[in-house]
Amino acid sequence: MSSFFSLVVAFALALANAADAAPARYGFGRPASAQEIAGWDIDVRPDGRGLPEGRGSVAEGQAIYDVKCASCHGTFGESNDYMALAGGVGTLASDQPQRTLGSKLNHATTLFDYIRRAMPFNAPQSLTSDEVYALTAYVLNLNDIVPADATLDRASILAVKMPNRDGFTTDHGFITRDGKPDTHNVACMTNCGPEARVASRIPDYARDDHGDLAEQTRAVAANATPARTPSARAPADLARQSACMACHAVSAKVVGPSFRDVASKYAGDASAPAKLAARIRAGGVGTWGAVPMPAQPQLAESDALALARWVLGGASP
Repeated sequence: MSSFFSLVVAFALALANAADAAPARYGFGRPASAQEIAGWDIDVRPDGRGLPEGRGSVAEGQAIYDVKCASCHGTFGESNDYMALAGGVGTLASDQPQRTLGSKLNHATTLFDYIRRAMPFNAPQSLTSDEVYALTAYVLNLNDIVPADATLDRASILAVKMPNRDGFTTDHGFITRDGKPDTHNVACMTNCGPEARVASRIPDYARDDHGDLAEQTRAVAANATPARTPSARAPADLARQSACMACHAVSAKVVGPSFRDVASKYAGDASAPAKLAARIRAGGVGTWGAVPMPAQPQLAESDALALARWVLGGASP
């Protein structure tokens, strides 16, 4: 009996060792090809690992930036609605730190990596390596980190010394440099407070960095505010400032149809301006597919009509 038991144990151990040695197979899928993996393996490390071949100058970057970046980040990186790219160098240790790409990043390769994987907003990963090098050079020049005649490539980008290269630390709070480090906290497990209280530690000077966020998001909330009084803004500015450009482009489909496709759909319809203006303010879904368009009731009727006529007229800048 003991010999039989020993044989059973030995057989079970052999099966276990075989299972450990061979990977499980589930009967579906296939190994990813090197080309498929390369499409996802695009990260660039601080030490330069992952940097592609290529080169780009500040002047080349400015030409690309003016076309593809300035509408969101401002002509000089000061920002229209999105993050400021320039300014604030040397302010992080002050009472009013300005966190921009120039003031807070500690590696130029981090800027390259983000542009390469995520920009421009409406067409991420559409830039060539040369264009990413050029845009990186231009943004660094906006912050006076590289000169106006600079050209970046795999070697020279690693030689760039960022103003905050030694400033990253976990020894302070997330918002204030004299705050308690969040990363060192230990979760309370017993005898904790009777209730959780959500509060903001954003300092007063930073609370309105991006305008009145409550007002900006009110358009898609359940209780939208009445329409604003008419503005004097040009239709193209209205489109950008009302977040239309986040889902639409002039001549290419993004999330929604291009403005020129909309104009083509309604060509010859005399009632189109009024119809489209009403759709802009009320929002809706179904005309161009299942993706809903948020309502914009904060727009005055005259502004919505101006936007509609601009779109139907070809959406010229």
